[in-house]
Amino acid sequence: MSNRSYPPERTALVVVDVLNDFLAEDGKLSEQIGPMLDRLDLRAQLGRLIAGARDAGVTVFHAPHGLHADAFSGVTHLLPRFQFAVDNQVFWEGTYGAEFYPPLKPQAGDVVVGRHHMFDSFAGTDLDEQLRGHGTEKVVLAGLTSQTCIEGTGRHALEAGYHVTFLTDAVAEFTEEAHRAALDISYPTFGHEVATIDEFLTAVEPVKVA
Repeated sequence: MSNRSYPPERTALVVVDVLNDFLAEDGKLSEQIGPMLDRLDLRAQLGRLIAGARDAGVTVFHAPHGLHADAFSGVTHLLPRFQFAVDNQVFWEGTYGAEFYPPLKPQAGDVVVGRHHMFDSFAGTDLDEQLRGHGTEKVVLAGLTSQTCIEGTGRHALEAGYHVTFLTDAVAEFTEEAHRAALDISYPTFGHEVATIDEFLTAVEPVKVA
């Protein structure tokens, strides 16, 4: 029997990059990632997860990607995939593609942190400050994409001293190979827990009533 336990006042659900360029049918990356989103039913899965976390009293943190003309001004050796993003203005701040996908947009009580430029939602943002300000000890990760921003954010959370949980049915990738590499190799390596949405929500402790 699992001994998973998530006190809601010390647990944060960090949802990464639930943005139009990924999730909307007319998003700039929809053609590339759409088949995996559909196969995994990710939009519905994320909606169920976020609603369940809110109902259980777990604070939802939104960690969006965001690029602009000077986003990589200090980077000498830019990865080709980020050069592609700049050239095509993917997740470009102030545009439709960088807006939250409407069915999953932040609601009252959620926390929206600063926009990250690469794979790590902590780097150059206020995510760590916000988590610690809310008394967070356990970080649960969901969103996009499995092997990049979810894994990168989880690795940072681990190094920063948080208890890290990866949710296997609340993430997606561009390819099956990258998705499986994250789920089968990276998540068990860098996470304290690897769980499903249902396993996580079932393990959230009831809200304590004074």
